[in-house]
Amino acid sequence: MAENHSARRRTGRDDGPESTITAKALRNTLVVGFYAGVIWGLARWLATGLNFTEVTQAYLLDPFLPNRALGSGWWQFAGWLAFIAMSIVAAIVYWLVLGTLRGPWPGLAFGAAWWGIFYALLGPMIGAVQPLRTVGWLSIVTDLCLYLVWGLFIGYSIAFELHDESEREPANQAPQGSPQPSA
Repeated sequence: MAENHSARRRTGRDDGPESTITAKALRNTLVVGFYAGVIWGLARWLATGLNFTEVTQAYLLDPFLPNRALGSGWWQFAGWLAFIAMSIVAAIVYWLVLGTLRGPWPGLAFGAAWWGIFYALLGPMIGAVQPLRTVGWLSIVTDLCLYLVWGLFIGYSIAFELHDESEREPANQAPQGSPQPSA
C-alpha cells in the first residue's frame, strides 16, 4: 500500500482501480463509436445508393466543400469516414451524459436527438442538408430510422459494457457441491 501511495506521489497519477475502470470504459466507448460509424455508415451508404434518401453520404462535409464535388465515390468514402468520426464523438457524449441509464429508450432518444440536430436544426442552417419541407418524406423516414438504430446501437452497447461488467467477472468463492458423474 505504501508503494502505491509513493508511486502516486512521484508520478502525480492515480493508477488505482477507479482510473482503470474509467480508462476501460473510455476504450470500450471509442470502440462502440467506431463500429457504430462503420456499420450504420455503410447502411446509410446503401440507403443512399438505393435512392431511399436524397441526402448524400457526404452530408457532413457539405458545409466545407462545393456540393458538386460530393457526388464522387471518393467524397462518398470521405463522408463515410466523417460519419465514423461523428459516431465516435457521439459515443463519448452518450457515455458522459447518459452512460448511467439502462435499456433501449435512452439510445433511441439519443439517436432521435442527433437526427433532429442534423436534419431539423443545425444541418439546414449550415447547409449540410436541405430544409425538411424540401427534402422529401422518403429521405426523412429513412434517415430518421437509421439514426434511431444508430443511437440504439450506441446506447445499448455502452449500457451493456458499463452495467454488465460485474456479471462477467469470475466469482470469488469456490463452487459448492461435488461434480456429477457422467453417464
